[in-house]
Amino acid sequence: MQRAVAEINVSALRHNYQCLCRQAGDAVCMAVVKANAYGHGIQHVAPTLSAAGCQHFAVTDAHEGSRLRQLLPDAHIVLLAGMISLDEAVLCRVHRLIPVLSARWQIPLLWQAGFRQEVWIKVDSGMARTGADEPVALYHSCRTSGLRVIGLLSHLACADTPEHPLNQQQIAVFRQWRQRLPHLQASLLNSAGLLAFADQRLDVVRPGIALYGVEPLAGQSMGLQPVMQFSAPVMQLRQLKKGQSVGYDASFVAPADMQIAVVRAGYADGVCRHLSNGGTVLIHGQRRSIVGRVCMDYCMIDVENSAVRQGDRVIFWGPTLAVSEPARQAGTIAYELLTRVGERVPRIPV
Repeated sequence: MQRAVAEINVSALRHNYQCLCRQAGDAVCMAVVKANAYGHGIQHVAPTLSAAGCQHFAVTDAHEGSRLRQLLPDAHIVLLAGMISLDEAVLCRVHRLIPVLSARWQIPLLWQAGFRQEVWIKVDSGMARTGADEPVALYHSCRTSGLRVIGLLSHLACADTPEHPLNQQQIAVFRQWRQRLPHLQASLLNSAGLLAFADQRLDVVRPGIALYGVEPLAGQSMGLQPVMQFSAPVMQLRQLKKGQSVGYDASFVAPADMQIAVVRAGYADGVCRHLSNGGTVLIHGQRRSIVGRVCMDYCMIDVENSAVRQGDRVIFWGPTLAVSEPARQAGTIAYELLTRVGERVPRIPV
């Protein structure tokens, strides 16, 4: 493998799904596989979860849902962002997708598309992003238009900070609306919420990042296993003289004579540019630092006093280096690193 690759451990994925199902108790576990399964390759992730018993999936929109329907002809596929155009409404009808509605203006689009199927309603419980302020009114508008409302959902803004007061405020608001529509399924919790607020599991939970082996709450392990290992080969070894610079902007200057490895992976592959001059990688099981600017196609690693050879693999994250670590170094979150793995990087199930 002489290029950057993302190896996808399907056994770890199954393990994580089973862990989450146990955590969900009697609630249905709806697997969130949006954004190409958080960068892991939906063509590998969705069939694996389906074979493990998952029947309910969530994606962002009708285009993602249409692709998923080709992989899973019989699954329940929910569109978390609903639909915003007549074309998307038609896709909902043709591919039997279940949109989440936040506003009345979406209903005429579904009507024009001939859609008379199931929908969810989203409540704005306090995140102020999407969701209905008056979900009961939206519910009655749906019923009048021949739509079958099957569930009520919302989303916690601060689930990964359980002590934040907004969590309890949102829980209270959502429960009030649920009491007014008690016959509907209810769903509130994501991965972090499932761990932090187990008493709010309700009917359906929606784990996303935890499926892929990222622990959703710091200091509270669920026993998850990383699903992706992202690595790339050493292309060339070079000797730097003291005072010699390397890479764009000459941002790294060798403090002494040293050896570096040029690695065939850059920000077009998923190596965040904010890891320049200090990001951690693993090679031969040893932690090494990125030196110089991460380029579009390459990055450089300090390999002084090592036995590194051309062709050796450099691990950017995986079972031996949690993706959360380079994410912290880059000033971002694991979600971003995983979903930014480039299209030219093959996802290889192992």
